[in-house]
Parts: sequence; C-alpha cells; structure tokens
Amino acid sequence: MDKDRDDVSIDRKESLAVRHAGPGIMLLTASMRLLYKDRRAGELCQQIIRCQDGKTANGVLPPAVASLVYQIRKILTVRTDPKDWEQIQLGRVVDTLHSSLLLCGTALIDETTAETRILIVISEVGIGAWQDNVIVQATEKFQLTAREATVVQHLLKGWTNREIAIEMGLSEHTVKRHCKHISEKPAPPRAPGSP
Repeated sequence: MDKDRDDVSIDRKESLAVRHAGPGIMLLTASMRLLYKDRRAGELCQQIIRCQDGKTANGVLPPAVASLVYQIRKILTVRTDPKDWEQIQLGRVVDTLHSSLLLCGTALIDETTAETRILIVISEVGIGAWQDNVIVQATEKFQLTAREATVVQHLLKGWTNREIAIEMGLSEHTVKRHCKHISEKPAPPRAPGSP
C-alpha cells in the first residue's frame, strides 16, 4: 500500500513539475483590464517585475507586458478591420535573473459583442516539451473539441489563421470560427483559495 502511495506522489510531483514549466496565459481588454491570468502567468510576471526593480504598470502588469499591449493597441487603431487582426502577432524576449522569457501577444475579437481582447502568452525560452501538456490541460479545462485543440496547438506556434487553414486542410473562415468558439468558452471556475 505504501508503494502505491509513493507511486501516486511521484506521479503528482512529475505532473506539477511539467505544469510548472509551461507557459502563462493572460487575457486583457483593449483598455488593459485583466480578464484572466493563470497561476503560471502570475509567477512569470513576478519574475519580470523583480528584474525591473519592482516596477509595475497599471498596478499589476510588468512594464514589458504593458508595453507589448500598448503596441498591439496602437496597431489596432491603424488596422481597424478585425479581418486584419489575425496578422497582429508581436513578440519580445525579456531577460530575468533565472531565464529569458518570450512574450507573445495577439488581438482577438468576440464577434458577438464586437469586443477586443488581447491574448498574451509568456513562456520560458528554450522549453519545448510543455506544448503537449498545455494542449491537454486546455482541452480538459475548456472542453475543447479535437479540432479546437489542434488550432490552439498551432496558435501556440505563432501561426496565422491562413497557415493553420493550409495545414489542417480547412478554409480560413472555418479556422476563424474555431478561434471564435475557443474565445467564447467560459473560463473554468477558480478553486477556493486560489489567487
């Protein structure tokens, strides 16, 4: 019986280690109101803030993240047609004490409400094994279909809707519909005591 308990704790530790190495995800409004930030994004933001002398922008965002959001917002004022937004994919590398972090940002539109969302993915540079784990977690948390999970997988690679459509043998319109359905998925409820 103790052996089973040890096996479970080892599996749990490995699961936590893999989860810890994954990217962080943040979703903001165009006015920079934070809609969602997972625990990993919080950890990585704290790393950036510590390396930037504890300075934040808008109260909680590291200046590097806020700057990326400002850049995306500036592009949105020039590219006013949501059809052009799929091309907006900005990235930058931020060095911290322990590693380099890649910040990737893109604009999304909720076609039902016409509200703009800005998705920020923060990941440690050089980590590649996390992607499969992220897809599994996203599929479970947000009840993604197989095709939606594949779209997310390609989005994590930084692909445009057109590139995803070609790879999956779909029309661009179908890929956009998948992105719309993904963005409309409700966020999972927070566990009691989580930040």
